[in-house]
Amino acid sequence: MPFTVGFDLDMTLIDPRPGMAAVLNEVGARTGHELDGDQFASNLGPPLDMVYREMGVPEEEIPDMVSLFRALYPDVVIPATVALPGAAAALQCVRELGGQTMVVTGKYRKNAALHLEAMGWEVDHLYGELWSTGKAESLKLHGAAIYVGDHIGDMRGAAAAGALGVGVVTGPCSRSELAEAGAAVVLEDLREFPEWLRTSSGVIS
Repeated sequence: MPFTVGFDLDMTLIDPRPGMAAVLNEVGARTGHELDGDQFASNLGPPLDMVYREMGVPEEEIPDMVSLFRALYPDVVIPATVALPGAAAALQCVRELGGQTMVVTGKYRKNAALHLEAMGWEVDHLYGELWSTGKAESLKLHGAAIYVGDHIGDMRGAAAAGALGVGVVTGPCSRSELAEAGAAVVLEDLREFPEWLRTSSGVIS
């Protein structure tokens, strides 16, 4: 069986912040709600319905506002998104070592797939709309030995799956926050991942 490495998407593999801020602000403009796109984009990780609740959106309006966000997303966010340093090399390294890659993200799966297509990245498995420990079942299903993410929720998901949590400080969480949430190692960004993986044969054997 090949070993499997899971990756989060936003602020782990990609930086979608300008588009995410813009699309949330557009949703606010269309619905009359005061939504802070910059705050949202600076704290990516939690699912959209949770974000809306924290911003004071009434529960009955959330489903339609989630749908509006998703509809606007491809034209606003996809073109404005860039790959984070080392992302492509990290995915390639897993394959070179004989492993499989999977992306497990809180993002709507269809839009996550658009990001992967736009970047020209192929992964073996893609799961969306999963957050924190909710990521564990998908990781366990494919026997993920490692899960890489930028958020404390990712580290909790890795722990719940029995996978080694690898944190990167490219997102909203600090090195100490990731470590306290269970990260076995914290990297500056994915440029450090290939060397770490190649020297961690005990994890992937």
